[in-house]
Amino acid sequence: MHVHFVAVAGTGMGALAGLFKAAGHDVSGSDTAFYPPMGPALERWGIRLMTGFDAAHLSPRPDLVVVGNVCRPWNVEAVAAKEAGIPVTTMAHALADHLLKGTSPLVVGGTHGKTTTSSMCAWLMHEAGRDPGFLIGGLPKNFEGSFRLPGHVGPERKLPLVGSEGMKLRGTPFVVEGDEYDTAFFEKTPKFWHYRPEVAIITSIEHDHIDIYPDDASYRAAFAGFVERVPASGLIVAAATDPAVVEIVRASAKAEIAWFALEGDDTNGQPPHWLGAPAGEDASGQAFDLYAGGVAAGRVALKMPGHHNVRNALAAIAAAAQGYGVPLKTAISSMATFEGVRRRQDLLFVQRGVAVYDDFAHHPTAVDETLRALRSRHPAGALWAVFEPRSATACRAIHQESYAKSFGAADRVVFAPLGRGDIPEAERLDLPRLVREIEQHGSRAEAAGSVDAIIATIARDAKPGDTVALLSNGAFGGIYEKLRGALS
Repeated sequence: MHVHFVAVAGTGMGALAGLFKAAGHDVSGSDTAFYPPMGPALERWGIRLMTGFDAAHLSPRPDLVVVGNVCRPWNVEAVAAKEAGIPVTTMAHALADHLLKGTSPLVVGGTHGKTTTSSMCAWLMHEAGRDPGFLIGGLPKNFEGSFRLPGHVGPERKLPLVGSEGMKLRGTPFVVEGDEYDTAFFEKTPKFWHYRPEVAIITSIEHDHIDIYPDDASYRAAFAGFVERVPASGLIVAAATDPAVVEIVRASAKAEIAWFALEGDDTNGQPPHWLGAPAGEDASGQAFDLYAGGVAAGRVALKMPGHHNVRNALAAIAAAAQGYGVPLKTAISSMATFEGVRRRQDLLFVQRGVAVYDDFAHHPTAVDETLRALRSRHPAGALWAVFEPRSATACRAIHQESYAKSFGAADRVVFAPLGRGDIPEAERLDLPRLVREIEQHGSRAEAAGSVDAIIATIARDAKPGDTVALLSNGAFGGIYEKLRGALS
């Protein structure tokens, strides 16, 4: 089958194109540009690439056109495909209808931690010999890419369900990072509604994507719909410490629920079956004691710092063990070899004694957790938080108060200019006010006029032993290599 992707160079669309190519299809794709890392990756995978959008790109006529959710209704290729009667679909439906058949989807949803938790799930089941497929919106360091076909697709196999008598029928796992963002301009539904989860994880629910969900109620409704779509024969692994998760799962779930939490958490009245007791952390990572159903199951070692990563690990172990029968001993030993994910507390380099990390954090909760984790890993020296407000939510004042508190672990905070200039002033994040409020909490803060100004400040003031966290969900104006050069 010839499949053509419109706006193929996005992280998710590009990975899906690679997945279709790996499955033996003829794949082409168009986009405005093909910047690294996705552009070279697409070429490496054998995708035929076309620059710009043009109806001529639909010749020879494809069997299926997949339209990315960045496309608007007037995209010439989307319009031409519909007028020509070519089947048109979305990323979510293309995955569900053509690649998830014969598998048992494990869909990881939540405002925070989706990429890391999905990567952990894929690694645990890979190490247990479950031959999982996966499609993840980041690059797990334990794998060569962000996608993989399952090793076994076909008739269901019997796998033990830990904690239940007898056996549950589940096919080969296929791990999907379940994005709640909308599907396409012609179908305004959350992507993760369409992945037919047999096992689901919900890590957290905090209002995000304000460009799609104008209020908290609409955002919660997306997750309620996701929970409702897990069948009664399925399993939902849910964060007991998140009141929104508890409320929505209790109200909407038909499936069995496995609650997880850390020792000492407020679990909102839900006794957790999966409990983690943090047992200390240092520069090499952290450990926690795992309890399943109140029974000690062993000590788990993690290379990644932060209690949020303990929660991610708990969720992944619960889904792999209770959902797919992975032995706990195997899950525990495999977690110790999990290397993490690119752009998640990712150490880029150490220059002049200054450690520079890259992280995708942009929501205030993620910023707070990331900075506290890096502070625990590097207790000496100054911690710099360099933040690019780039997303539709981050550029708005919806989290003005939360941002003022989320940088508390940092000694120096530097803000890049707002990444969006089309937001009305009354709705815009007030950076000067944010700087003042952060300084009132005891940290030094400033709003820089450009990426070059940020680099100059760090190169001038950073001292050996300092740690710099570059926080952005985008390319951050190429700051990474520029800063490496400036520090060297």
